[in-house]
Amino acid sequence: MGSMALRAYAVQGLLASVRNDILRKKKDVVPNRCMRQNRVMATQRHRVVCVLADGMTSIGAAIANDFFGAPWDLGVPWYRYTICTADPSPIRVGALHVQVEHGVSALSRADTVIIPGRGTRPPDPELLAALTRAYRRGARMVSFCTGAYVLAETGLLDGRPATTLWTHAERFRTRFPAVRLNPAVLYVDDGQVLTSAGNAASADLALHILRSDYGAEIANTVARQMVVPPYRRGGQAQYVETPVAARVEAGDRLAATLEWAMQRLDQPLPVRALAALCALSPRQFTRQFRQATGTTPHQWLLTQRLALAQRLLENTSQSIDQIAASAGFGTPAAMRLQFQKTLDTSPAAYRRTFRTTSVA
Repeated sequence: MGSMALRAYAVQGLLASVRNDILRKKKDVVPNRCMRQNRVMATQRHRVVCVLADGMTSIGAAIANDFFGAPWDLGVPWYRYTICTADPSPIRVGALHVQVEHGVSALSRADTVIIPGRGTRPPDPELLAALTRAYRRGARMVSFCTGAYVLAETGLLDGRPATTLWTHAERFRTRFPAVRLNPAVLYVDDGQVLTSAGNAASADLALHILRSDYGAEIANTVARQMVVPPYRRGGQAQYVETPVAARVEAGDRLAATLEWAMQRLDQPLPVRALAALCALSPRQFTRQFRQATGTTPHQWLLTQRLALAQRLLENTSQSIDQIAASAGFGTPAAMRLQFQKTLDTSPAAYRRTFRTTSVA
C-alpha cells in the first residue's frame, strides 16, 4: 500500500470515526492470558475508547475506528466505540481538523483503551491520571506504534514486555529503562496490557484482540473484508518485506500453489512438492515465497493449519483427534503443542471458549 493510499485510508477512517460517534449520540471482551473473551459481551456491548491527540498521525486512529468502530454486522454485539482527547478541541489529526466531543472522563467507562501513535511528546497529566484509573478499574490497555510512550509514562509498562516502532527502540530504552522492550516483534500481549509496533502491526494487534474476544471465525471475516492477513504471530519480525499483505498476483503459479495447498492441509506438504508445482528448486521457491509473503513456507502452512483447527473447534462437533487429522497436525499431541505455543491455551479450552451456540 503506497503512501498516498495509506493517507487516503486514514482520512476516510477518521471521518468515519467522527461520523459514527455523532450518530451514536443521536441514537441515545478471560480464561487465560491470550484468550480474555469478555463474557458480558453476550448481554451488553464492550466499550472501546480511543484516545486522540493534537498533531498525531491519522493512520493508527483510522485502524482503531475501522476495526472497532465500524458497524460490522456479524451476529454478535459489537463494540461501543468512542473517541476522546485531553487536548482542547478541535484537534489536528494528520491533515484533518477533528472536533472531539469527549474529554478524558470518557475513560472512566472504558472496557478497552486504545492509544494510537502520537509521537514522543509528554502526555497531559490529566490523561495519565485517567489512564491509570482505567487500568486499576480493570480496563484493557492497548497502544499502537508510539502510543507505547504514553503507557510507559504512566508506569504501567514497568517490568513488562512491550514493543514499539523499531526505529524508536534506543530512544525508548533510554527514556524508559524499566520496560522490557522487544523492538523485533509485531505486537506483545501481556494480559491486561498490549502493545504493537508500526502501523501495519497495529492492524495485526487489532485482529488479535478480535480473535481473543470473538474467536477466529469472526476475526477472519473482518480480515477478509479489510484485505489483510487473518493472522500474523506477535513474535514475527517487524522488518518483513510485505508487512500488510502477500504480494501474490491472482493467477500466477505461486497463487495457484497456495490455493492448491489450502485444499490439502490434511496431507503432508513438503517444500519440494510445493516447489515442483512452481517449477522451481526448493531453495528458489523458499526465497520467492518469503519475498511474496514475508514468511517461510513452513510457517505459512502452520498458520493455515492452526486457523483451520480453530474454525473446526468453533463450528463443528468433531473430536480433537479428528480435527488434528483434518488440519494436518497428524496427532492431537502435535496440535496441542502448537495451540499452547501460539495461543497459550489448549484445543479443548479454546473450544469451550469459542464454540458457537448452534454447535453447542
